[in-house]
Amino acid sequence: MVMLTRHHPMTKEVLVDRFDFVIIGAGPAGEAATYEARARGASVAVIDRDLFGGVCPFWGCIPSKSLLHAADLHAAGGDYPWSRASDRRDYMINREGIDYPSDAGHVKALEGAGATVIRGEASLTGPGRVTIRHDGATHEIEAANVIIGVGSTSKVPSIDGIQTIRTWTNKDATATRELPRSLLVLGGGPTGVELAQVFARYGVPTTVVQSGSRLIPSDHPRNAEAAKRTLERDGVTIRLGVRAVKATAGAGTDGADVVTLDDGSTVEGHATLLSVGRTFPLQGLGLETIGLDPSARDGVPRDGRLRIADGVYLVGDPAGPEMHTHQAHYQGQVAVRMALGDAVEPDYRALPRATYTDPELAYVGLDLEAAREQGIDALEFVADFANTAKGYSVEADFGHVTIVVDRARRELVGAAIAAPDASAAIHECVLAIRARVPLHVLADTIHAFPSTSRILNGLFDEAVKAIPTPG
Repeated sequence: MVMLTRHHPMTKEVLVDRFDFVIIGAGPAGEAATYEARARGASVAVIDRDLFGGVCPFWGCIPSKSLLHAADLHAAGGDYPWSRASDRRDYMINREGIDYPSDAGHVKALEGAGATVIRGEASLTGPGRVTIRHDGATHEIEAANVIIGVGSTSKVPSIDGIQTIRTWTNKDATATRELPRSLLVLGGGPTGVELAQVFARYGVPTTVVQSGSRLIPSDHPRNAEAAKRTLERDGVTIRLGVRAVKATAGAGTDGADVVTLDDGSTVEGHATLLSVGRTFPLQGLGLETIGLDPSARDGVPRDGRLRIADGVYLVGDPAGPEMHTHQAHYQGQVAVRMALGDAVEPDYRALPRATYTDPELAYVGLDLEAAREQGIDALEFVADFANTAKGYSVEADFGHVTIVVDRARRELVGAAIAAPDASAAIHECVLAIRARVPLHVLADTIHAFPSTSRILNGLFDEAVKAIPTPG
């Protein structure tokens, strides 16, 4: 870590350090931007007030996947008690024997790349100027370009009494060393679904409340149904189409907190995981000094275009259009390339989504309804995973592989998979959509048998046969 304010030895003039890039926030987007800029020879100052590396390696992706793996082995009868799962999670997040994780590895790597690393609070004070506050000092630096990648935090819903009960953020859920006696999950998105499976598989009575008509509403409908089926298989109670309206501390069974739903029924939990969305910490960053109002509903664009003002880029969760670590990493790199004059712009046509339950769920592109709403003459082809060679081999009793094709262009425009290796298998479809690979090439490509990708191969062949060759 460094102090940047310097004074001229012969005068009282403060010498302001200047960088090609000042990066506020050192999560996946900020780190990716730092490494891309340094690889291009640009000077970089990267600033974070908390953990370098961000949420993903310490409170999000890495600990949750570690716990999902442990819960999978435990559910299968393996020797994987919660104490072992907790210890392994602590190892994964550099928290062995301490309360808070160490980010020393991330700091060392950034400094090794040649970046100036600063732990502190940063805000814009005008075009190309950033003020940093740390260790009781305040100083200013100049930047040709500013990249903002401050991530997001768990949203607290407006529920009467919510402040009186024992709530968890995703950080609390992935970091806990003790199992709760029961768990209530408000929100059925990927985080809520994954963590519900973890705790249910460790014997915690778990209930998921989702205001919409299905789980994981941003995913493919068949994946949503697979998520419901897998959670119910593990004993999770699922309440769809209802919304929490009131919370009462300690009024339930064995001192559980009680949450009243808008249909008059109640649900209980000794801990309540808030998984109803994310908020973006854009206040206090000085955006108003460059003509933006973060307090206004549309004050800061979230369309994923990245450039929000001259020389200023927004990346990661606050940038939109969705929220994924891999999207953040991509945006960090693209923002630097845009700033350095490359003829590029973000392309989200082939943005993969993955939920790492058992079985995994993966989705890219458009479903049939969305494709047709965009005016595409679309066809859908579906394979029942349980009735495939791969499904038989792993004793699957449900799952699917689905593709959506553009009849006119004879190209893939969407795919969804619910299968044990969905997050890996989907990437053939990601590349096919990104590169606009013709259907006949996909169908004529040799796929290993009996893989999930081989199921895709059969669907590609079916699609080619269903669409007459032009001319």
